[in-house]
Amino acid sequence: MKFRSILAAGLMALGLVRAAHADDGLDNPSRNPFYDGLKGKRVVFIPLAMGFDLTEGWAAIMRKQAADLGYTLEIRDPNWSTDAGTRALTALIAEKPDLIIAHNPDVQSYARLLKRAMDAGIKVVQLNLESVVPTDAYVGADWSRVGYIEANALVKQCGTGSGKSGKIAIIRGQPTAASDLYELYAYKQTFAKDPAIKIVSEQAAQYDPAKARAIMETVLQQHPDLCGVIGNWDNQDVGAGAAIQAAGKANDVYVVTSGGGNQIGCDNIEKGLLDLIISYDVPLQGNAINQQIVQTLLSSAKAGESKTSYYTPLTLLTKDNIGPRTCWSLDQLK
Repeated sequence: MKFRSILAAGLMALGLVRAAHADDGLDNPSRNPFYDGLKGKRVVFIPLAMGFDLTEGWAAIMRKQAADLGYTLEIRDPNWSTDAGTRALTALIAEKPDLIIAHNPDVQSYARLLKRAMDAGIKVVQLNLESVVPTDAYVGADWSRVGYIEANALVKQCGTGSGKSGKIAIIRGQPTAASDLYELYAYKQTFAKDPAIKIVSEQAAQYDPAKARAIMETVLQQHPDLCGVIGNWDNQDVGAGAAIQAAGKANDVYVVTSGGGNQIGCDNIEKGLLDLIISYDVPLQGNAINQQIVQTLLSSAKAGESKTSYYTPLTLLTKDNIGPRTCWSLDQLK
């Protein structure tokens, strides 16, 4: 009987202690490992170059999270030079940051260095453009899917039953880049299924709108009945659109491309320079890369031990569905 009384008193006391704790709130035990695991870590981003919509957008989003969570973000800008990017990667392998984010110029140039970085214990995330070497993670567009969507859209406009010539021009970007190679395969697989489609030109503008314009001016002279253009990047392919518009053929030639969904792209659709942009949505990609940075830094896996890919969602932008809030500007991301 005495034991029961003591037990009851103990339980009452325990209840009072718990009630007191509930009144004071609770300290979340998960917070400290999260923030402590990120504090002081060093992340380095190697873009193709800074100064254009994709890289500036990603960088703005990554900088905000780095400042908020207490790790550092550095940018080594090769300014479109693969040699400079290679030198930056080589230097980083010796410096041993916690994480390298690589925006590959092509599938081969950084491949061995990325493997060397992982072998040296440095984790690597590839952003929107892959190399042939898989790393701890890839975050970005599924370029094969982008290519299939673009090509199917053009078949619908120019293929069997359209009553048009079926003549298609392909404007490539950098021929050895992942986006270009994977898209090109999807284009040709799709076009081969429709005998009405005829590829009359396949040339690389190397991301230069002036080159895209010059290519298109020549193609239009040779094929005035051209039906469609399929391109690698809206910032480049707007040059082709300008040539088409200058020739008075904006209503005859359908221009399909892809891009990050920025306001300039929407403006170019409104102006009739581009008809369809497959957007991989830079703000969404920025959020996805931020989540991957945290996950990779906090993971107990060694560099190169676990490899994952996340393909970001795609949105089709046309004159029929764009509005004031459809596309983003850099000021909104800073």
